[in-house]
Amino acid sequence: MSEAELSASDIYLQKEVVFEKGKKYLIKANSGHGKSSVLNFIYGSNHNYTGEVVYSKKEDSVFSLRQTEISYVFQDFKLFPSLTLFENIQLKNKLTHHKSTEQIDALIKKMQLTHRRDSLVETLSLGQRQRVAIIRALCQPFNFLLLDEPFSHLDSSNIKIIVDVLIKELEERQASVIITALDDLPFFEFDKTINL
Repeated sequence: MSEAELSASDIYLQKEVVFEKGKKYLIKANSGHGKSSVLNFIYGSNHNYTGEVVYSKKEDSVFSLRQTEISYVFQDFKLFPSLTLFENIQLKNKLTHHKSTEQIDALIKKMQLTHRRDSLVETLSLGQRQRVAIIRALCQPFNFLLLDEPFSHLDSSNIKIIVDVLIKELEERQASVIITALDDLPFFEFDKTINL
């Protein structure tokens, strides 16, 4: 990136960037400008940066934070293709016991995936996989939900459905969301837009 791009950023070269609990943040940037990297820094899966990431809640490790404070929908979903849609979600839920089977099935229904519940993930479209990854991310406790370009494979009707589900979950948990995107997102009202 050029010096001009770096100096115009609301994150790069800034003395401090704070994400508060209960707020909705949009990180906007063109492809290749580090949106995924910023989320990976927050999540603790990439340490290739100068500076430090400080969490207000003191835990023994980033791994502990990932279990209780931060949930992440990766851009490449990180699903298991040889497992079914439901098995992928249950894999996470068996570790957390956060949702009942009835609650998971209700989310699957809301996301219009009931007819694919027992299908192998490798047979699902990219948009369907995206919705599975979002449901799976909701199957754990969190105060911050990280979503890396979560609507890139979805049409506007599916985006609206997901946004409704996300807003309900965020309000119930009084949690924050940090979403990356190439541009503004429809249906979602953000407390702050950050230009990367």
